[in-house]
Amino acid sequence: MVMSKPIACSRMYNLSPRIRGLWDALFALVSVQSGIELEIIAHAAPATLSELWARPDMGLVFMCGYPFSRMPEDARPTVLAAPVSSEAWSLDQPLYASHILVASTGAVNEVADLAVARWGWTVRDSQSGYHAARSFLADRFAGKVKQSMTVGPLLNPSGIVAALKDGRIDAGAIDAYAFQLLSMHETDAIDGLRILATTDPLPAPLLIAAQTLPADIATALQQSLVTLHETPEGAAVLERLGLRRFSTVVPPAYDSLPLRADDADRRLGITW
Repeated sequence: MVMSKPIACSRMYNLSPRIRGLWDALFALVSVQSGIELEIIAHAAPATLSELWARPDMGLVFMCGYPFSRMPEDARPTVLAAPVSSEAWSLDQPLYASHILVASTGAVNEVADLAVARWGWTVRDSQSGYHAARSFLADRFAGKVKQSMTVGPLLNPSGIVAALKDGRIDAGAIDAYAFQLLSMHETDAIDGLRILATTDPLPAPLLIAAQTLPADIATALQQSLVTLHETPEGAAVLERLGLRRFSTVVPPAYDSLPLRADDADRRLGITW
């Protein structure tokens, strides 16, 4: 049974206390505008994202599109909306990409070097931190990538950044929106790193609610999200997070993600 206060959580994008505070402010505004009282939680590591996504009291929770797409349709949570970044790679749509990051003074200088680079990855059910990198390699070096040392799971973008900075890896893919947030609010965190390439845009992570959340509550939260940019207060909180708006999305938009991942696995012929 759903608790009296549905939870809100931006765990995927809680990249620092400062950034988490900006998300908390957004959720608080959605709560006020929707009339739905929310309990804002962190669900910090080492608690897993799978535990978060299994909670029956989810009201506004970010979920990666890849594990969502792998779930049976009748087991999927309720889809509310997805963010639209102000960056060009979003194409002004609820899309995102991954940046392939390398050290500014490291061994990888051009895309061709990635075929033999030491890669870091986050978790195997991550589109941005795992499957995006493998699809990128398969598109350019199918059958030519050698089995090499990889490092993972590094859990999240911060793990990739740390491994690049201490020289454990030569390259790693991170969510381009996560990089945008770090660029806006935590520039020291990415000092010494550079973007070598950016992957094709794909459907962005979703804000979801539990199936058990009453339909009227889910509708009120969704309506508040997708109209947030229409108010001065909403536009201001979105701007601080590098977003133009939230947009409605449909579950079939994510069906291509497992197909792409499986295709990359076949073409690469190597495991991480």
